[in-house]
Amino acid sequence: MANHLRPVGLDFIDTAPVRLIFAQEMSAAPDAVFHALNDDVPGWAEWFAAVTRAESIDDGAGRDIRLKGGGHFRETVIAAKEAEVYAYRVDVTNAPGARAMAEEWRLIPSGGGTRVQWTFAVEGNAVFRGVVRMARPGLGRAFKGAVIALDRRLKR
Repeated sequence: MANHLRPVGLDFIDTAPVRLIFAQEMSAAPDAVFHALNDDVPGWAEWFAAVTRAESIDDGAGRDIRLKGGGHFRETVIAAKEAEVYAYRVDVTNAPGARAMAEEWRLIPSGGGTRVQWTFAVEGNAVFRGVVRMARPGLGRAFKGAVIALDRRLKR
């Protein structure tokens, strides 16, 4: 069932009722990481194990994402500043109980590489918020694995 979420802006990343923040170092430079996030949306399925299909929509202004387990998200890009930040909000999902969702990938130069900070920000009913909090360890592992796989991909 399609669940239309409340549209949010970049400020939601800092004000959401539930915010999960993860960080991981990688050897690739921030500009290379940004281009992988922004310019190669279909490539996400090759380095982010939870993603089974990723498609750029609306002339690059949005994304259609499918996850293992059946999750589906139609998203709008809300920030794309080269070598610094890539963020999107979820407009429609099949996740029950969600009211608003956004994710931010912040790219911070670190030595010769990048410190990637991912913020997963959500608002929803009590059950949804609880499920997201309980999923924190799994989301952290998925993020770490994705960054490691992306780093390997960018070294090729």
